[in-house]
Amino acid sequence: MTMVDLGPQTRIVAQLAAAVTDERLTAATPCPDLAVRNLLGHLLHLSVAFRDAARKDLGATTDTSPDAAVPDIGPGWREELPKALDDLADAWRDPAAWTGLTRVGGIDLPGEIAGAVAVDELVIHGWDLARATGQTYAPDPDALDAAHGFLLAAAEDADRGNGIFGPVVPVPQDASLLDRAVGLSGRDPGWRPAAE
Repeated sequence: MTMVDLGPQTRIVAQLAAAVTDERLTAATPCPDLAVRNLLGHLLHLSVAFRDAARKDLGATTDTSPDAAVPDIGPGWREELPKALDDLADAWRDPAAWTGLTRVGGIDLPGEIAGAVAVDELVIHGWDLARATGQTYAPDPDALDAAHGFLLAAAEDADRGNGIFGPVVPVPQDASLLDRAVGLSGRDPGWRPAAE
């Protein structure tokens, strides 16, 4: 995978998060067992972890599995999340982030793969957040292309059932690239909150 500037996509995610009202924090998301507040907490934690992975600053943030606990937000999340997203994008602008080995989620992997995972997380969780909060979502085209390529490769992996993705959700052949990526991630592109 070639380097991708995460900045446009992190700005989109930050804008989505800024529009979340306090009343929507307990709403359901396409992520099983996660409310909006948990999804925002996950976005905050993954931003810090992938920032540190890009910097090869390995430690507690990169060693902790995302399944270790249900993520949540604290009272300062509205300031912390956009800052963490900016720092994430800045860290991955360094070409060295995409080379050598690093660690994230307690797993050692090449920098290039860690970067691809970061892009995928931002694109798919951006969709999750937009869908859960009734917002329009248009991901950064470069990030979407990269996430789709990563997810397509993951869909062909024989060990997919042991990983972070659910079973592929089939979508029509003429579906948008975003819907195809969402389906490859194991989500139903038609998902809507129960109230809608």
